[in-house]
This record gives sequence, C-alpha cells and structure tokens, in this order.
Amino acid sequence: MKKGKRLGFVLCLILMFALLVSGCGQQGGKDAASRAEQVPVINMGYIFTTHHAPFIVAMAKGEDFKEMGTYLKEVVPKEKYELIEDGKKVADVNVVVTKSGSETATLFAQGNLDIALSSVTAFMTGIDKGTEVKVISPLQAEGIAVVFPQKSNIKDWDAFAGYLAESPNPVKIGYHSPTSAPKIVFEAALKSQGLKVTEDPNDSTADVLLVDLKGTSNFIPAMNSKQVDGVVAPAPFPNVAEVQGVGKIAFQIADMPPEGRWVNVPCCVMGARDEVMADNPAVVKAMVKLMSNVSKWCNDNAKEAADITAEWIGVPPEAAENSVIVYSTDPNADWMRGIETFLDSLNQMGKLNGELKDKKLEEVKDILFDFSFLR
Repeated sequence: MKKGKRLGFVLCLILMFALLVSGCGQQGGKDAASRAEQVPVINMGYIFTTHHAPFIVAMAKGEDFKEMGTYLKEVVPKEKYELIEDGKKVADVNVVVTKSGSETATLFAQGNLDIALSSVTAFMTGIDKGTEVKVISPLQAEGIAVVFPQKSNIKDWDAFAGYLAESPNPVKIGYHSPTSAPKIVFEAALKSQGLKVTEDPNDSTADVLLVDLKGTSNFIPAMNSKQVDGVVAPAPFPNVAEVQGVGKIAFQIADMPPEGRWVNVPCCVMGARDEVMADNPAVVKAMVKLMSNVSKWCNDNAKEAADITAEWIGVPPEAAENSVIVYSTDPNADWMRGIETFLDSLNQMGKLNGELKDKKLEEVKDILFDFSFLR
C-alpha cells in the first residue's frame, strides 16, 4: 500500500473511532439522564369509605393543592398519579381499591401493597401474623354506628340491650371484615357487658351472632333480605341507610358502655411495608405530609370534602355530610389510649396468637409503629 493511501486509511479509522466514541457517549448520557428521571413506583391502597376522604380528596383536587408543596398529579383518573413534592416528581402511584382491612392485610403480606389506608385492627392482626408492616400515621376517629331497619324500635343502647334480653334467638349483626375496627370494638363492648358473642350459627346460647358480610356493599342488601337483624358499619354506610329510608342509626359506637371508653376511638390509619420505608423514606415522608395537610383541609372544609367523597364513591352527598368523623394524623395520648384498648381487647378475645399475644402496648410500640415520618 502506498504511503498516501495508508495515511488516508488510518485517518478514516481514527474518524470512525471518534464517531463511535461520541455516539456511545451521547447514548450513555441519555441513559444516565433516563435513569435520573426514574422514580419509585408505589402501590397505594384505600377503601371506598368516608374514613379515607383525605386520600380521595387528594386525588380529586390534584394540582389544586400545589400551594401545599406536596400533591398528586393525575395521570389516569382514579388509577395512576404522580406524587409531587416541591415541584419534583418523587414517585409514580398506582391506586388499589380494596374491599376491607382483611384484604388489605393479605395484599401487604403478598407484597402487592406498599402503602395503604385501613383499620388499625387490620394492621395489628397482620403484624401479629408476621407481616412486615407498620402504622406510620393515624388518619381518623369516630364514624362507626350500629344500624337497624327503618321500622325497628331500637333507638339507643338501652333499647338494644332490652331487645337482646327478650330475643329467643341470637340477634344477628353483620360486619364487613373480620379484622375491621367496627367489628372488633363492637364485640369488645358487648363482652365488656357480660354478653355472649359468637360467629357459630349453630350456637343458640349466644346473645349476638356476628355475621361476615364480606364487604361494605352488602350492608343494605343483607338488612333488606333479613339475612341480618342489623349491622355495625363505618361511615358513610349508616348514613346512606338513613338517607335511602331503609335503615336508621340506633347508636354510635361512642355511646356504648362502659361510658366514655369508646369515645374518639381510633379506626383507620396509614401503614407501609418495612422494605418500602427502608428503600424509599423520602416517598413515604411525602405521602405522610400529603395526608397530614389534606386531613386538615378536610376538617376545615367539611362540606366540600364530603361532597367530593360522596361523588367519588357513589353515595348521596347528605350521607357523607352527616358522617361523624374527625381526621387527624396526630398520635396523641387519647389516640394511644384507644390503641391500647384495641390491643387489650384483641388479646382478651383470643384474636392474637403471634408477636402481639398477651402483650401490653408499651412492649410492642416499636413493632406496631414508625412515626418518624410525621416529624
């Protein structure tokens, strides 16, 4: 090969190599930028109830809450959102609607939920079975009532107690989930009065037969069909029964004896898997901040929050507006006393057989809670 041709060939090789390196560098830069834009994908669970209004309102209001600094940006309505904090996307959120606390606990155990709203008793029973989750924030209190058909004469606790005493058969009361706070607190209150409670339909010696209706949507049909005599239910379902003229609230859980024990009783909380808290603490903190801010907004704008929630879950607006609920993410002394009552009651009823069995609250706080994201 002549010298000139050899030199030209070498120069071509150098040029090709330079272009290849440049192209790889550009591609590498694109890949790095793409990786920098990636954020965690979080599966967030909630139930169709006014107890979970803060999350429902956060989804519905979306970017209207920009001034809060943390908000949800809609991608697919009711299904997919971006969690935004200080103008930056920190997570993609897949929304999962669950039927009950029991289903929520199961999905956590399977690793199919990362963060969720559910009854504190569902979290307790899940943790007792070894599910690696913790309660990371309170959400609300109150909002639980006992409902009977519209024509029933039962209008308060005393009338209910008299009805139990006169009935030749166990009075059938439906509930929506075995680990739900309404079911657990109702059963505990009945037993505190020396009443016999069973879930065995063949036990004719009991005062009350508790019936699993497997979801809140079955409350009214079960009463209409006389499958049950009444139900113990979370808001807004007691209020829906009244608005539709098919039932009436006999008494709130807060009115059950002993006097004062069930006032401001905790119900729903927010919890997260241990792995998610360890791997994505900033995301968990942002979600807690969002729920704290929107909970306050719901208390300050009760009618609008109720109307948004009613439309979202498909119930009459007046039913949501009449629900007796207080939203709060503060694990204060009153809230803790309620949690202690739940723990003691679950143990007295033999519902705990694992890590929480026969334990006092002070012994298991580190197992149950991680409130570091509230600070």
